[in-house]
Amino acid sequence: MDYCRLAYLNKKLKLIYQKNPELLEINVHVFQHTHASWLFAAGASIKDVQSRLGHTDIQTTVDIYTHVTDEAKEKTAEMFQKYMAL
Repeated sequence: MDYCRLAYLNKKLKLIYQKNPELLEINVHVFQHTHASWLFAAGASIKDVQSRLGHTDIQTTVDIYTHVTDEAKEKTAEMFQKYMAL
């Protein structure tokens, strides 16, 4: 996977916002956080998200997205409970 410097991506976003002032200005980190949250919501594992985001240490992913992983744990528990009720 090829990586870009964060400053480069934010600079490109700034140009887009200058040409499109009606857009809400958000930085690359917000896009990344949203992407990770949607991955968890779709059922991706913490290891999958770690790989997708390029974190070398899974603890980094866990530390940043603990609130999302807690929601995923609750969803998993509910799915298991429904399965056992069959």
